[in-house]
Amino acid sequence: MTTAPSPLSPATRRSILLLSFATFSSMAAQRICDAMLPELSRVFFVSLAQAAQVVSVFAITYGAAQLVFGPLGDRLGKFRVVTFAALACSIGSVLAVFSTSLDMLVLARLVTALGAAALIPLSMAWVGDTVPSDQLQETLARIGVGTTLGIVGGQLMGGVLTDALGWRWPFAFMALLFTVVGLLLLADFRRQQAALGASLKPGPQAARPPFFKQALAILTGRWSRVVLLMAIVEGAVGFGVLAMWASHLHRSLGLPLSLAGAIVALFGMGGMLYMAVSRHLIRRFGQQGLVSIGGALVGLCALVLAYTPHWLPAVPASLLAGFGFFMFHNTMQANATQMAPHARGTAVSLFASCLFLGQSLGVVLAAALIDRIGTGAVIALGGGVMALEGVYFAWALRRRDARA
Repeated sequence: MTTAPSPLSPATRRSILLLSFATFSSMAAQRICDAMLPELSRVFFVSLAQAAQVVSVFAITYGAAQLVFGPLGDRLGKFRVVTFAALACSIGSVLAVFSTSLDMLVLARLVTALGAAALIPLSMAWVGDTVPSDQLQETLARIGVGTTLGIVGGQLMGGVLTDALGWRWPFAFMALLFTVVGLLLLADFRRQQAALGASLKPGPQAARPPFFKQALAILTGRWSRVVLLMAIVEGAVGFGVLAMWASHLHRSLGLPLSLAGAIVALFGMGGMLYMAVSRHLIRRFGQQGLVSIGGALVGLCALVLAYTPHWLPAVPASLLAGFGFFMFHNTMQANATQMAPHARGTAVSLFASCLFLGQSLGVVLAAALIDRIGTGAVIALGGGVMALEGVYFAWALRRRDARA
């Protein structure tokens, strides 16, 4: 006979809600430029591949910064680092508003990425440290809601505000968002410190192995290597190629940026739909079924979006692609949080680093291939690789379970 898990305290639930706001902001910052790439190309008189630097440089910086924020969060406190990183993001967003060249805008995106890098992985790690194991997956899904809505908000606001007011206004929106979220986190951090009766300065902690020793232990684990490799591929063909979807709809079908951004934003809505039914699907299909079905859905929908002669089929294709992608991605997250419970911040940060380094690789490769094979073929290729990855990861999960 199983007992119902004890409910989380109101204070913990409030902190989790604020962390969801932080993950929303981080993901919105990542996707805010997707729909504005053609406009940036026009304003700065550069090619689409050059304009895509605002996405690729963000992703490279984001991924590399994980190597710093993981151990920093383990030592200084994950909530503390998330708080001040959110405030730092507002500075980068303000710099973007006042950029006068593409190089200056890329630099502003780099500054924003340095702060945004801490928000999602350390939020997940804080939940892993704070929430009982019997409620961990459900609580991670709540954090995932913020991340998923960030995809919707970033792509939609990027397209709508660029069309209506110009490319600077999406960054003004992000500056305001990061400022508000950072201040709310700061107030909650001070409440946590007061409740603990501790000063803002961290107290004595047990000695931890150096970062490189922790990272080496994770990287040499057989299953950890599989998860991290899958994260690189997922970042490249999922998040990376996704940056080209709105531009493809704009260029091939002549849609305004606002409509193209709104259609691609349905990818995030598909993720929200998955979150709503995830508990049932996990019980019904298990991890192996989720990754194989999810990958196949992404591959099929990418084909539809790449070659449809009319924009209407792109609407359900984008929605179902998001649903399938998050079937795969949330299974990856669940495995990442369990790679090294003794150094969860470092482990999740390594996972995020691989994910977003893969994204940067995907953006660079996609931009380079566009001139040779076209945006439609690039999107179809990304979907096909995602489907193959789902099949492979399901096989890897079966092998792991058979050895257990």
